[in-house]
Amino acid sequence: MTPDSLRAALRGVPDPDWLDTARRRVAAEPTAITRLFPAAGRRCGRGALPDAAGWTADDAARVLLLTALPGDHAAYADTLYRHGDAAERRAVLRALPLLPIGAAGVPLLHDAIRTNDTRLVAAALGPYARHLDPAAWRQAVLKCVFSGVPLAAVADLDTRADGELATMLAALAAERHAAGRELPADATDLLDRLTTALPREA
Repeated sequence: MTPDSLRAALRGVPDPDWLDTARRRVAAEPTAITRLFPAAGRRCGRGALPDAAGWTADDAARVLLLTALPGDHAAYADTLYRHGDAAERRAVLRALPLLPIGAAGVPLLHDAIRTNDTRLVAAALGPYARHLDPAAWRQAVLKCVFSGVPLAAVADLDTRADGELATMLAALAAERHAAGRELPADATDLLDRLTTALPREA
């Protein structure tokens, strides 16, 4: 999603004028975001957006507030994440790929992946997860399998999945099988694809 597509998807929210005013305020007075960010759910609603699959109105509004900042994006993202509730943290994670911060937000991904909140884990594995190193990314994918996060939430899964991830999934599948349990269907499908793609030993 882009800021323009999020703005378009937010047409018809309960108080669109509030969001426009809040974005202008943040652009002119960046510290105002610490007050406006938590208020987005109450002023814009928390319902799903019909024109933005997987997004809620408060997610989109908060992302737009972050993109309206004139600078210090990484510092504000960190502050809002550290002091926010689960919904506010999710919005920060979803905003990261739209902010000019390079890899500065990676510590927030590591924090989210350590939680047991599947919404945060899923948000952390979005497009910004390209900044995770391969080892951390593989562990995050396994966390999705363990916690029941659909692998469809993992950005770039097919391009980043490799033989090492296949080995890890195979070991997990063996453990589950020994305990009379199976991997989720999407993880089994991924393991099958990876196994098929690996070169056969002579």
